[in-house]
Amino acid sequence: MASDYFDIAIALAGVCQAAKLVQQFAHSGEADLNALETSLYSLLQTEPDSITAVYRGSLDNIKLGLETLIEQLNAMDNELARYWLSILALAAKLTKSPKAKNALADRIQYLPTQLEHYGLCSETMFEKMASIYTDIVSPLGKKIHVVGSPSLFAATRHASSYSGLPVGRNSVGGIMAAARRHQMANSFLPPQDSKSGKTNLPNNLMEQILCNSMR
Repeated sequence: MASDYFDIAIALAGVCQAAKLVQQFAHSGEADLNALETSLYSLLQTEPDSITAVYRGSLDNIKLGLETLIEQLNAMDNELARYWLSILALAAKLTKSPKAKNALADRIQYLPTQLEHYGLCSETMFEKMASIYTDIVSPLGKKIHVVGSPSLFAATRHASSYSGLPVGRNSVGGIMAAARRHQMANSFLPPQDSKSGKTNLPNNLMEQILCNSMR
């Protein structure tokens, strides 16, 4: 069970990292580069040896997600919570749609060949990942409403792509993380406290994982 909780915690951290990146882009137009690269890299890991391998072999690469998850467990940021809860909801719908899962797998399998010509964080790769989200994932449920800086939304370069690039490129990675959590847990969510409604995933477990990632 401890191993199950560990894998669930890391997968949830992957979801939170994707959500945090969306928030960072929306408010400042910039984001943690290592976290971004890791989330995009995780999208390409269709047959990982372990949950750690999904994030380039080190928990340090998921540090932003782990810190965000701990913050959410202690004091929820409503804006951020809306993002990661929306990602979980879309992932749940994805796992129930064989057609969407097959379409997603077909599109993802071609991404590694594109890396022979374009960088992982190139605009071309961003657009391809965003189109996967727009074409396959987004139609499964409610659209994720992103709140951010008016100046960024007003800028032509950003306005035409906000539903695609910041949301799409990060949320597809988040969707994959959420789907992995769903698979590993066999549709199991950590139990909730009947009174508070909060998840009983112990904070000390999360803190231990975060400490290990910083060694």
